[in-house]
Amino acid sequence: MAFADLKNDFVFRRIFATHPDILRGLLNDLLERTGEAAIASIEYLPSEQLPLVVGAKLSILDVRCKDQAGTTFVVEMQLVHVPGFINRVVYNACKAYVSQLKVRAKYKQLADVVAISICDFELWPDKRQMEQKLPLVPMLSRWNMTERASGNRGLLQVQYAFLELPKLPEQKPETGGAAYWAWLFVHAPELTEMPADLPPGPYREALELANESTFTQEERDAYQKVIDEIEQAREYGEVKWTEGKVEEATRNLLTVLRVRGIAVPDAARERIVAEQDPERLERWLERAILAASIEEVIDEASSQA
Repeated sequence: MAFADLKNDFVFRRIFATHPDILRGLLNDLLERTGEAAIASIEYLPSEQLPLVVGAKLSILDVRCKDQAGTTFVVEMQLVHVPGFINRVVYNACKAYVSQLKVRAKYKQLADVVAISICDFELWPDKRQMEQKLPLVPMLSRWNMTERASGNRGLLQVQYAFLELPKLPEQKPETGGAAYWAWLFVHAPELTEMPADLPPGPYREALELANESTFTQEERDAYQKVIDEIEQAREYGEVKWTEGKVEEATRNLLTVLRVRGIAVPDAARERIVAEQDPERLERWLERAILAASIEEVIDEASSQA
């Protein structure tokens, strides 16, 4: 027995875009809604169809729905941390909020929007948080606007939730919840049989739908096609991420040199702009903080040390 990768776009939609009870279970766990606050029913909404371009499999809005109270949920699977990812999440969530208002409609008719991103990468790495002496961000994080002085969290119209899969603990979770979903997203392709201790309900139903033996040949072909597209998209995403890091590092380096009054001749500027190694640019940036001349920043001997 083999199980497909739940992170695969075809499998994700097969499970969550056509089985509302499974999606409802996922939402309740990720948003920690229980009792009277639990989502009792959902209605699917049309998903936004983005242009089919290279890398699109990394940024498709997978599932949209709303609950009995009218709250809209935008759920997506993101495979690579491409530049501008968080900005795009915020943009799409706000767009979903304002698009509810029709001509001559009243503002009070606007319902809340919750954007949920399941990420196959770390958005807030623990190492970086510790280096900056900032609190660690947990695997499942929830975000909304908070009043700075009082801590009042009254502005809940647009909310965000992020599930960072690489932060999943090595030990298998003993009970259900967000951690169990994360475990399935990470480990389903490694399984050779249905785990005996898998809790009944949405978790087991989701894994049963990922059982490749239940796929038709057409579905197998669709699954493999997405695998190929994801591989191409990952390469694209990694290239774009590197380009973004290079642009940021170049901009920061030139800014530090300007602020510190270090002269940058045209030849040196051309060399900095042409450099495509983000790590080397970061080293130059560190030197620029204390250097007295541009030669101390980018001389060949020190840059290769």
